Amino acid sequence: MKVAVVILNWNGCDMLRTFLPSVVRYSEGEEIEVCVADNGSTDASVDMLQKEFPSVRNILLEQNHGFADGYNWALQQVEAEYVVLLNSDVEVTERWLEPMIDYLDNHPEVAACQPKIRSQRQKEYFEYAGAAGGFIDRYGYPFCRGRIMNIVEKDKGQYDTVIPVFWATGAALFIRRADYLEAGGLDGRFFAHMEEIDLCWRLRSRGREIVCIPQSVVYHVGGQH
Repeated sequence: MKVAVVILNWNGCDMLRTFLPSVVRYSEGEEIEVCVADNGSTDASVDMLQKEFPSVRNILLEQNHGFADGYNWALQQVEAEYVVLLNSDVEVTERWLEPMIDYLDNHPEVAACQPKIRSQRQKEYFEYAGAAGGFIDRYGYPFCRGRIMNIVEKDKGQYDTVIPVFWATGAALFIRRADYLEAGGLDGRFFAHMEEIDLCWRLRSRGREIVCIPQSVVYHVGGQH
């Protein structure tokens, strides 16, 4: 398997019903698998997936492990060369995977990348969580191309270059599974939030590179605004 798109779900039946159709529609291919890892949901998520999305593989976890360990457990059950950690509230676009696959295929020094992330609520604006690639300042404060503090820019094509970044967002993190495992995966002590920055820090400390590929575009609902 070339690519596994892995969506972590916990009691998100309505969110899956809203956004999973775009993932299924635009993630087609013999070597691409769409998976939902269920973090011990108590709602109708699993039944709904089995009935309405039969092509999607279900990975059932026995309890809510949180974002970090939920992915650590799920990725033990995936065999793909590349995995995409994709939030359940992300709408993807046509050919969103191809630019990232092509870039990693041709740049073995790169461990991970992210697409350009726009706001699903205001689609002409960047999205707070990842925008066009993450950086960190001298005081350890994380920011993005297209978002500093609470100021989010309109996407006018100003960040359409592929560049190295310090961190890639966990909302749509495209990563080599071998690098993920070698670095120890996400640190479960974070449970939720900041864990992707920590993982990217560890990858970079191992001499691996991380980039933003703005030729790939997704829309994220997120928690800001």
